[in-house]
Amino acid sequence: MSVTIKLPDGSTKHYDKCVTPLEVAEEISPRLASATLAAEVDGKLVDAAATLTEGEHELKILTHRDQAALEVLRHSTAHVLAHAVRRLYGPKVQYTIGPALMDDFQYGFYYDFDLPEPIGDQDLPKIQQEMKRICGEKTPLLREELPVDKARAEMKDLGQDYKVEMIDDLVSRENVQSVSLYRQGDFVDMCRGPHLPNTGRIKAFKLISTAGAYWRGDEKNKMLTRIYGTAFLDKKQLNEHLARVEEARKRDHRVLGKQLGLFLFSDAVGAGLPLWMPNGTIIRMELEGWLRGELLKRGYKPVITPHIGKLDLYRTSGHYPYYEHGLFPTMPMGEDDSDDDGYLLKPMNCPHHIQIYKAVQHSYRDLPVRLSEFGTVYRFEQSGELSGLTRVRGFTQDDAHIFCTPDQLEAEIESCVDLTICCLETLGLTDYRVRIGLRDPDSAKYTGSPERWDRAEQNIRNVVAKLGMTAAEEQGEAAFYGPKIDFIVKDCIGREWQLGTIQVDYNLPERFDLEYTGSDNASHRPVMVHRAPLGSPERFIGILIEHFAGAFPLWLSPVQISVLPVSEKLSDYARQIVEQLRQAGVRAELDESADKIGAKIRRATIAKVPYMVIVGQKEAQAGTVALRHRTLGDHGEMTLTDLIEGLTEEIRTKGAKAMVALPQAAEQTEEILTTTEDLEKTEPETRN
Repeated sequence: MSVTIKLPDGSTKHYDKCVTPLEVAEEISPRLASATLAAEVDGKLVDAAATLTEGEHELKILTHRDQAALEVLRHSTAHVLAHAVRRLYGPKVQYTIGPALMDDFQYGFYYDFDLPEPIGDQDLPKIQQEMKRICGEKTPLLREELPVDKARAEMKDLGQDYKVEMIDDLVSRENVQSVSLYRQGDFVDMCRGPHLPNTGRIKAFKLISTAGAYWRGDEKNKMLTRIYGTAFLDKKQLNEHLARVEEARKRDHRVLGKQLGLFLFSDAVGAGLPLWMPNGTIIRMELEGWLRGELLKRGYKPVITPHIGKLDLYRTSGHYPYYEHGLFPTMPMGEDDSDDDGYLLKPMNCPHHIQIYKAVQHSYRDLPVRLSEFGTVYRFEQSGELSGLTRVRGFTQDDAHIFCTPDQLEAEIESCVDLTICCLETLGLTDYRVRIGLRDPDSAKYTGSPERWDRAEQNIRNVVAKLGMTAAEEQGEAAFYGPKIDFIVKDCIGREWQLGTIQVDYNLPERFDLEYTGSDNASHRPVMVHRAPLGSPERFIGILIEHFAGAFPLWLSPVQISVLPVSEKLSDYARQIVEQLRQAGVRAELDESADKIGAKIRRATIAKVPYMVIVGQKEAQAGTVALRHRTLGDHGEMTLTDLIEGLTEEIRTKGAKAMVALPQAAEQTEEILTTTEDLEKTEPETRN
């Protein structure tokens, strides 16, 4: 037998027997062996005790310095959680699944339990203390591969009915002959792994919350108890993460949306269906109005389509089979109606735009045709998946569909990239990465021939290369009809959000038999580009609320300036100021309450109004105003003419020419949060 190990530094080691990553680490250095958490063998995560068989293998030893070990650490911490719950609540505890979470901002793992008694957040300290005891025991996590019948029998003897069901499913779906169990002292779990060598390697973790979760996500099944937690490779990383989570809590758009009167959800209307209040509507109108203007400059033609369509339309497009389980129920027609197939709340706008394109005969001279719409679509998300504005059942897409010749395609993709970057940078979202979403060649969900997919993927690669963009390719991230470019934006506290998307589609034109007449007078098939630079206004505004901590830039703020007279005697002059500001297109409000000026300033600051005008006797006599910024305080006295010119210029330039020099976004929003919290804690100040 010959086993050759190639290490990351290019060196190789040779063995005449099977060897484990941990044994290789021990040979290199006892210190490395003691720090080993797991390993990568030929690009795959494995236990440190995994057997490397005959042949050549690439090996990377993973320690606390390697982020790749984090997934293993979190998975093992979930097992420690299950072990602790079993110890505390007895053998009747049934543990189901406990995955590591690598893409969730708040949580790092969870485990779902069927418990003999209810538990809640108040029980987490006790469970966490038991987990610490288990970690202190440094119990080995030992993998054992067992024949299906033996593994099933052992899980049944332990009273783990859910694990028995999972084994049966593996047999029926994958025809497995064996399954792996991990033994952790007196605790046994069925799991594919990999795991840490022992529980003592877990140094930094925290349980966060409890929640209800249906078994396998099906509301027809039993409700289980889910315990969420997180774990990191060291305590410094954990503390930094918990600080970011606390920062996110302060910025929660659901809380700020209610405080600032932006939107609401009503049980009478239905879950996941947002109602936009006047302040939120202004933000949305400003955002959409600006984007509509950009689209007109770039040659887009606006269209409006209905909220429903015949079911057969979505069968043709493929949306009905693809989204079938996530759609609202179909609406059957009466017996006398010719449309006996029924109607559907539209899940996407593209089939409607295709009908508009198809209604007119097109020459190659007409192309590209760019149709745009802020079109509302509907998806029946499960109640447990709804989350404020970022996950709703009815939402609008800043949608457009471009119909072009194959020769025009890459220029159109490039133009869409430019528009998306323009949108993000105008709103100060400059920290983003680009992802190319490709099909998964092993999946059957994609429509169209491999040749068309290859061509579309290459078109996208060509544009990305031409623009000099750095992009990561990820299989399985494509739409069912074509590959795409996604913009993954990082907000000012480090969370990532997928926003703009550009999708290339050779397939729907084929499914709908779209044509144009070429220069040779023959019929040709156009190519489609689907694009949405914001994604949806609902989700985008939810993200903006959190990014700006509710303190929007001047041009988006529902109230742009508050006029605050020191006393009622100055109300007439204050009304004149408000009227002139409004005539200039500035959204101004007057606070005529009998409160002292300190209370008025406090109220406007908590409402996150960008500017305030303080009107005292001195200003009224001089015909001037005293300007104050929401975080930077007093900015001095100026004429009303200068104020209006400064405000309108800041609004026109979307903040590029601001009246008051502002810090960077992260610093600015931190000041806003601090200022608001301080004001909420202190008594209103007075001004003589």
